[in-house]
Amino acid sequence: MAISDSEFQALPHQGDAAASEEETGRVLSSVLARFPGRVAVISSFGAESAVLLAQVAAQDKAVPVFFLDTGRHFPETLAYRDELSRHLGLEDVRTLHPAPAEVAYRDPEGQLVAFDPDACCALRKVEPLEVVLPEFDIWVTGRKRMQAATRAALPVAERQEDGSVKLNPLAGWSEEQIARFMKDKALPPHPLVAKGYRSIGCAPCTRPVGEGEDSRAGRWAGLTKTECGLHRPVPAPPDANAEEVSAAALIAERPAR
Repeated sequence: MAISDSEFQALPHQGDAAASEEETGRVLSSVLARFPGRVAVISSFGAESAVLLAQVAAQDKAVPVFFLDTGRHFPETLAYRDELSRHLGLEDVRTLHPAPAEVAYRDPEGQLVAFDPDACCALRKVEPLEVVLPEFDIWVTGRKRMQAATRAALPVAERQEDGSVKLNPLAGWSEEQIARFMKDKALPPHPLVAKGYRSIGCAPCTRPVGEGEDSRAGRWAGLTKTECGLHRPVPAPPDANAEEVSAAALIAERPAR
C-alpha cells in the first residue's frame, strides 16, 4: 500500500525539520506511531550510520533495518554491522544479498565494477532491495545535505515514483552535530574512519577523503557517478544561496499532481 496524498502531507516538510536531535526524535516518533509496521530503515553501517540507528533504536529497537551485503564490502564494515547492532540492541537487522545465479552469470570474475560500475551497483544493491521494497511504505535513510553537493537540496520527506516515501530525518544535520552526537552517546565508530574514510561503500569503489574534499569525494573517485542507484541526486540549483537551497528542498518535497 502506497502513501496517500493526505498521509504524505502529514509528514514533516519544514526545511529545518531534521536539524537537531530533538526534532529528529520527534520526526521518528511521530512517523513510527502513525505508520506501524510500514516503516523500515536502510543502512550501510558506514561512517555516520550509528547516529541514525541510535535514534531509531531509542524509539523502537524492533524496527526492521536492512543492510545490503554486496559481497564487496570491507571486512571492517561487516564486523561493524555486528558490533553496532549489538551495542544498540537492534532486534531486526536483515541482510540482503545479490542473487547468486545473477552474480555468476553477470559478474563471474568479479570485474564488472571495473568497466560498468552502474551495472555492478544494480546487480549487488538495487535489485536485491527491489525485492523487499513493496513490503514497506516508508524507508528511513541517513542521508544529509552537507554530505555532498549532489545532496544539497535533500528534502526531509521524499516521495518516490512507486508511491513510497524516503524519510531523511538527519537531512539538516551538520558534521559538527554528527561528531558531537557520536561522542555524547559514546557510539562506537566505524574502524575505517580513523584511516580517513568519511563515506564507506564497497571496497573497490571507496578511498580515503583528502583535506577540503566533501565527505563523499572518496566514492567512485574520478567518475561522474555520485550515487549507487538506491538514491537519486538532489543538488541545489546553480548559484543558489542557503535560502534558495532550503526553498528547493521544500519544492522537492511536494507530491506530483
